[in-house]
Amino acid sequence: MILTVTPNPSLDRTYEVPGLRRGAVLRAAADRVDPGGKGVNVSRAVAAAGHRTVAVLPLGGAEGALLERLLAAQGIEVAGVPVAGATRVNVAVAEPDGTLTKVNAAGPELTAEEAALLLSAVGERSAAADWVACCGSLPRGLAPEWYGRLAARAHATGARIALDTSGPALTAALRERPDVVKPNAEELAEAAGRPLATVGDVAAAAGELRARGARAVLASLGADGQLLADASGTYFGTAPVARVRSNVGAGDASLAGFLAAGGSGPRALAAALAHGAAAVRLPGSAMPSPADLDPSAVTVTTDVPRDRALTEPVP
Repeated sequence: MILTVTPNPSLDRTYEVPGLRRGAVLRAAADRVDPGGKGVNVSRAVAAAGHRTVAVLPLGGAEGALLERLLAAQGIEVAGVPVAGATRVNVAVAEPDGTLTKVNAAGPELTAEEAALLLSAVGERSAAADWVACCGSLPRGLAPEWYGRLAARAHATGARIALDTSGPALTAALRERPDVVKPNAEELAEAAGRPLATVGDVAAAAGELRARGARAVLASLGADGQLLADASGTYFGTAPVARVRSNVGAGDASLAGFLAAGGSGPRALAAALAHGAAAVRLPGSAMPSPADLDPSAVTVTTDVPRDRALTEPVP
């Protein structure tokens, strides 16, 4: 069972438009609303793959009630913590060439009591979990050390920790030795404190995160692929996509594939790549099912192309 924790979940509304013109009235060719938030997306992808998942998250207002109903309809067990503030609503505008413009709301500020209840909800369920995936930004009211406290509690019950966050929250949690962290290139550069221009730069930065406490690093590099560094070695993989429809939640789908495939080694990396590639071919933040995957398009190697320049280097 994979337990996900999303401290700042959302409803994600996506509009597909012919083109984005500032100041104009746009007519959407299609629109959809999906449960949102990194951990929520991981649960959705895990459930789509036929595995059991429990989503722990704060829920507030009519938006929170709708989020819970949407998740239940997808076969996801929800462990909701009632909060006074309303669950946020994010808006994305998708153009035909794959360009995505997003407006993310701040979300509610949690009280100290609500933060404690959220931590307790994770502790009560982590003993039954193979993995606890801690995902996304922390809402107002939660200190950067909150993920670290959560990791310590979950590790004490025997669960493994996957961490997908950034900034001070990532740095503070490294001392609790998360079993895998999943930064994108920008987040990895921030954690390393320097630019990343090549795959070799990514590999070096991943090694530094491991030295600082992460047992494994799964780095998402967008169209350039993904890199995995763990105790068994360093692996690099790609899964080319001819046309990107929406990249919302693609990293979350990758993490779900990685964890569902065991969470270590090249086989799990291949699953992560297949799930991420499938996600970007789908509308909005739709999560892929097994029928959407194309494992034949995935390539994984130990021969890491360290001199390969990143398509979008991080300054």
